[in-house]
Formats: sequence, C-alpha cells, structure tokens
Amino acid sequence: MENEQQLDYLQVASGCGNHYKWQLSFGQEWLTIDNDHVIETHYCQPGAKGITINTSNGQVFIDFDTLQTTKTGVQVRRLSFLPQGQREEVAWYFRDDSLWREYGSQGSGMLASSVSSRDVEDQYTLSPQGAFVFMVGFTNYSLNFSTMTQTNYITGLSRNVRRRPKFTSSTVSPNSVPSMASSSQHAVGGYKWEFMGNEGEWTEYQAHLCSFDSPAIESQYQLNPQGQLNFNTSYFSYTLDFSRMCQVNNRIGTTRAVRRTFINGSQQSSSLSSTPRWQFLDIGGIWRDYSSSKCTISSQDIELQYQQNPTGTMRFNTPSFTYELNFSAMTQKNLATNTTRRVQRI
Repeated sequence: MENEQQLDYLQVASGCGNHYKWQLSFGQEWLTIDNDHVIETHYCQPGAKGITINTSNGQVFIDFDTLQTTKTGVQVRRLSFLPQGQREEVAWYFRDDSLWREYGSQGSGMLASSVSSRDVEDQYTLSPQGAFVFMVGFTNYSLNFSTMTQTNYITGLSRNVRRRPKFTSSTVSPNSVPSMASSSQHAVGGYKWEFMGNEGEWTEYQAHLCSFDSPAIESQYQLNPQGQLNFNTSYFSYTLDFSRMCQVNNRIGTTRAVRRTFINGSQQSSSLSSTPRWQFLDIGGIWRDYSSSKCTISSQDIELQYQQNPTGTMRFNTPSFTYELNFSAMTQKNLATNTTRRVQRI
C-alpha cells in the first residue's frame, strides 16, 4: 500500500517540473516539505553540511552527508523520480585543502584526475559499499564508498568525498523558504549581493549601474558557488569571484569585498525569520549584532557556517582588520592585535 501511495505521489510530483521531493516523518506518515527546492539548492552545493528548517514541531536540522536529522524520532528522505532508463545527473567531489573540487576538474597548480564524476558514479552504481583505484599523474588513489574517503597510496593522506546531485535551473526559487505543509508559510525575498564602497558602506548591485543585479548574481551563484562572474559598468569590466567573495577591477586590479545576505520579505510582520542572531561583546559591555554596514558578514552568514561546522572557525573582514570567529570557544579574535571578544548566539 505504501508503494502504491508513493507511486501516485511521484506521478503527481513529476507533473510539477521537479524530479525530486523532500519529506519528513515524525513517527507515522511521511509529510511533504513545502518549498523543498530551497533544501535541494543547498543540497546540490558540495560545501553544505546540512540545513535547518522550521516545522510545526520545532526546528529540524537535516544532515546532508547522512540524510538523517538530529531530532530524535524524526526521519528525512529525498525521493527522486525520472523517466525509465534515465539517470539523475550526479557530481562527485573531494575535499581539497580549502575547497570541494569535482572529479575530473583541474584546479590551480593541480593535475586533473583520470576519472570524472560519471566514472565514479558508474563504479558506485556497481558497488555502493566497494572501492576502486584511479590515478592522478603517477600517483594511485583509492576511493572508498563505504567511508566516503579518498586515500593517497604513497602518503596515506585521506580526504573526504561527497556525492551530490547536479544543480538544475528549476531547482531554485528565491521567494520561499522550506517548511512543513502543516506549518505557517514565511515569505522571503531571496538574497542581496553587495560590494564594499569607497566610504566603507555596503552598496547593492543594481542593474541600471552594472549588467547584473542581486537576483541575476544569485542565479549565477547557484549554478556554480565556486565560480566567477564577469560584468561591466560604463567605465570598467569586473570579475566577481564567488569562492573568495570579492570583486576585482579587471583593468586596474582593485579588489573589493563582497557579501551575500539573506533578505526576509515579510519585515512588516512581527513573525520574522527565526534565524538565530549572532552578537559580539563590544567596548562598554554592549552586545552588538553582526549587521553593521562596516562588517562583511551578517547573522545569516554566520549561522550558515555554524550549521556546516558547529565546532569550526570562520574569518571575515572590516575595512581595518581581519577577524576569526571560533564557534567552539564562542569568541571573536582580531588577528592583527590578538584582542579577543565574547560572542553569543541567541
């Protein structure tokens, strides 16, 4: 009976233009997650550890590596439905020193591997718990699917591996957030892209001033979060580097910081997004939000990094200094002066 219900559901869902569906179970039936394209968009990004969504039973964190939740008694699943004989396009990534790189791609100063994502997927389909060997230059590597690791035969160095579906343009819509069908809906306005102006103020990209505005940049970012975007103004051409979050003047080489912030479209409502607020303890014992015009990050940016690695660190800049935020110690450190301030998440 469950298989029959699932088949009927897939037939309905396939008519909606998506080839996937995310669902949660709180111990009984599976419930469809509204606006699950937001979850899918994050899931397609290799650097995303997971996502927190709001439900009628509280917040639920979905771990993308294990496809499990951290909430007791709550299960998650991702259904995929494609025409018979058609496979979902999947990408395989390994963790480089600082980035997730797709197999077959060639990074700066690196040799491309002898296998592509398609090759890895073929091996995975044959033996999901097995392993296989490939070469990069003259070095052999072993890719172990059961542990999702890649090991250098010579040095013994192991790197984490991730398998994620390829992003498709129908995956994202910037005007909604994931929630359960039984929960109230929250309107949002997508993401805003800004660069640091001459006066230390954040300035949003506008289509009448350059060839891209925030929605257009966000669309390009979703296609390749580690890529670059070229655009023009009346006088110069620029490169927007998503991996470094900076804008470079292609003629004179000037570099400016760039930030991407989540915009809640229902600001007139008293029930705003439930994203936690991040604050630092300023001089005089005053707690201040990470939302000032001179800071390169917002509470939303910090929360996203925190969800990916709650015991890790992240760095950000102001016009004068570079700081490191330590999640395990809940501190902020000025890397130039070594001054440390307390941080809180509320």
